[in-house]
Amino acid sequence: MATVELTAANFDEVTSADGIVLVDFWAGWCGPCLRFAPVYERVSQKHPDIVFGKVDTEAQPALAATFDIRSIPTIMAIRDGILVFSQACALPEPTLESLIEQVRALDMDEVRAKLNAPRR
Repeated sequence: MATVELTAANFDEVTSADGIVLVDFWAGWCGPCLRFAPVYERVSQKHPDIVFGKVDTEAQPALAATFDIRSIPTIMAIRDGILVFSQACALPEPTLESLIEQVRALDMDEVRAKLNAPRR
């Protein structure tokens, strides 16, 4: 699946759906972002069941601010509408593949239980 442009208009709809959504916050002036883009695109072709979204932080500054993006690229993994991973850096392809495996392996009932547990 090709990457999907995420904007303020479609972000919530795309990321709240069941399944896995990876989000790449990037900008055209960012060297590491430009080097990471082909890796992200290549991996997206291997996983048609995952949505690979891209947020251009220059075109979507409010969206970047909502997620407190301070460094790019920042990669987020959202599963079943829950943010389960966020890290600023361009991931090498094997690391991105490993992230996908880990997100797939999550027990989402356990994740929800931890989110809903009372804080001490």
